[in-house]
Amino acid sequence: MQFRLTYQLTGVPGSKAKTLVRQARDAWVKLGYKFQSSDADWSDPFPSVSMRTEPDDFWMTALTGVVDRAKGEGLAAISVTSPCFAPSGGSTADSASLQRTQVDERAVHRALDHSSRIYDALQVRYSPAQVGDGVSAYENSEGHYVHHSWSTEPLTEDETVRAMTRVQNYFEGVGWTVRHVPTGAGLPAIVARNAEDLSVAQIAPSNTGAVRVAVTTPVVPGGSAMT
Repeated sequence: MQFRLTYQLTGVPGSKAKTLVRQARDAWVKLGYKFQSSDADWSDPFPSVSMRTEPDDFWMTALTGVVDRAKGEGLAAISVTSPCFAPSGGSTADSASLQRTQVDERAVHRALDHSSRIYDALQVRYSPAQVGDGVSAYENSEGHYVHHSWSTEPLTEDETVRAMTRVQNYFEGVGWTVRHVPTGAGLPAIVARNAEDLSVAQIAPSNTGAVRVAVTTPVVPGGSAMT
C-alpha cells in the first residue's frame, strides 16, 4: 500500500523546467536524501531523479521534459510517495503488503512521450492543470500502471472535429489500434492501443468544449522492454 501525490507545472520554458528539477534535486541532497540509483541523465528527453529518505523511506521523484516542441514549453513534475505503516500496538500485517513498489521511470517517460506526440497531433493548446491532471501511478489485479492526464483549452465543435480527426490520423499512421466510444458530448471518444508497449490513450471531447487526454502505460517488472 502507498499514497502518492504529484505536483505538476506546465507551460514553462523547457530550460527553466529542467532548472527547477535540478533545484529540487540539490535541495534533497542537502537534506541527506539518497539517490535510488544515480543522478539523472540530463541528455534524456525526459530526465528524472529518484531519491528516498532514511529511515522512514519516503520516495521523491522529479521529472522534466518538453511537451510542446514548437514553443519549447515544458513541464516540471514532482511526486512524493508515502509508505504505509502498521498501526502502533496493532497486529502485524503481511510485510509484502507494506512494501512500496517503485514506479518504473521508463514507464513515466513512455507515457509522457505519448502525451507529447498526441499534443503535437491535436494542434491545440492545453489548459492549465486541473484537479486530477498530471502523472500518477496505480495498481490493480492485473499489474502496475503509470497514468498521465490533461486537457486542451475549450474548442468549438468544428475545432474539436478537426482536432479529433488529426489525432486519429496520427494513431493510424503509427500503427495504434483505434476504436470509437460514444460520449455524452455528442462526438465519440477515441480509444487507441499501442501494440508495442501496451499503452492505451483516451481522447475524449467534453461538454465544456475541452478535449480530455489520458495515457496509461503498464510498468514492466524489472524495467525490461515489452514484447
